[in-house]
Amino acid sequence: MHSFPPLQNDLLLRAARQEPTPRAPVWIMRQAGRYLPEYRAMRSEDAFFSLVRSPELAAEVTLQPLERFPLDAAIIFSDILVIPQAMGMTVEMVKGQGPVFTQPLDAPTDLARLQMPALQGALDYVFEALTLTRRRLAGRVPLIGFCGAPWTLMAYMVEGSGSKTFSHAKSWLYRHPEASHALLRDITDLLIEYLALQIDAGAQLVQVFDTWAGLLSPDSFDRFCLPYLVRLVDGVKARHPDVPVTVFARGAHHGLEALAESAYDVIGLDWTIDPREARRRVAGRAALQGNLDPCVLYASQETIRSAVRDMVQAFGPGGHIANLGHGMHPDHDPVHAGVFIEAVQE
Repeated sequence: MHSFPPLQNDLLLRAARQEPTPRAPVWIMRQAGRYLPEYRAMRSEDAFFSLVRSPELAAEVTLQPLERFPLDAAIIFSDILVIPQAMGMTVEMVKGQGPVFTQPLDAPTDLARLQMPALQGALDYVFEALTLTRRRLAGRVPLIGFCGAPWTLMAYMVEGSGSKTFSHAKSWLYRHPEASHALLRDITDLLIEYLALQIDAGAQLVQVFDTWAGLLSPDSFDRFCLPYLVRLVDGVKARHPDVPVTVFARGAHHGLEALAESAYDVIGLDWTIDPREARRRVAGRAALQGNLDPCVLYASQETIRSAVRDMVQAFGPGGHIANLGHGMHPDHDPVHAGVFIEAVQE
C-alpha cells in the first residue's frame, strides 16, 4: 500500500457521505482536457491515447485545471475505453469523430475474440498515473478515479463508435439477450477489479459513467443496465467499504429510486431533471451531484452566476456536489469555467 500526505481539503468526501460542509464542493466533468489551451498544446504533440498511456503526461494533464482554478477535486486524465482495449479491441481517437473501433463486435461469435486480462499489468499506466498524481497533489484536494459502466462500454464495443441511436448495440439486447448478459457480466467483473485497483493506487472516490443509460427503455434498463451497476458497486464496496462511489446514469431518471436503494453514495444528475424532484425521490439515501447545463457556460458571466445561484438553491443545503450536468465542451471558454467554480464557492 502507498502512503500519501494528509488531505487538506476533504469537502468532496464529506459531501459524498452527506456529512455537514460549509458549502458545496465543486469539480467539473472533463475539467482536464480539450477546452484548455495548455492541454491542446500537449495534444498537438502527442496522440490522445499516448497521453493516456504515459503516467507522467496523464498526471500533468490531470493537474492542469488545478493550476488555473480553485477546484475541490482532481479527476485522473484517462478514458473509459481502456477496458475494451485491455480486452483486446483496437480503439482509435479520430478527429471530428471521437472513438472508433477498427473491429467492433458484430455477432455473438465475436465474443470469442475477447480476453479477460490481468489488469495489474494491462492497465498499469492508469494505476501509476493515479499514484503519481496523488503524490503531486500533496493533499491539496481528493483524487477521483473512474470507469465506464458495463452497458455504456458494451454500446461502444458493439456499435463501433459514438452514435445518435446505438441501434446496432441496442438490437443485441433484443436479438442476443444471452450473449449480451455474458458480455455485460465479463465487463462488470473487470470493472470491479479495475476500480478496486484504482483505489489501491490512490483514488479517494470513484465514479461510474453510464453515458448511454438514457437510450434504454425502463424495462431494458432494469434488465441490462441496473443489475450490472448494482453488481459493480457491491463488488467495489466489498473490497473498499469506506471509499465513496458515484454513479452518473445520464438520462435514466426512471432509475433514480432504484439507484438510491443501491450502495452508491452519490448519484450524478444531468441537466434535464429538477434537483428538487431528485431530492424528493432519492429521499436522503444518497448525495446528489450536478447539474448545470454545460451550455450555460456559453452565456455572460452574470447569467452563469445567476444560474449557479438557482442551482445551488434548488439542491438545498448538504449532500450536494456542484458540477455540470455533463462534461465541458471543447469550445468552452476557460474563463467561464472559472466563473462557474467561483460562483459555487461564493
